[in-house]
Amino acid sequence: MKAKIKTEKDFDTVKTFRKIKDKISKEIKGLTYEQLSEYFEKTKLKTHS
Repeated sequence: MKAKIKTEKDFDTVKTFRKIKDKISKEIKGLTYEQLSEYFEKTKLKTHS
C-alpha cells in the first residue's frame, strides 16, 4: 500500500470560497428583495468588454 504524501498548499480554494460565502451570508441576512437587488447591483463583478 502506498503512503500518500501531503503537500502544503499556498492557496486553499475551498477555504477561501467558504470564507467569502460566509461573509456574503452575514451581509445579506434579513434583507428584503429590493435590498438584495441593490446589494448585488453594487457588488457585482465588472467584466471587460
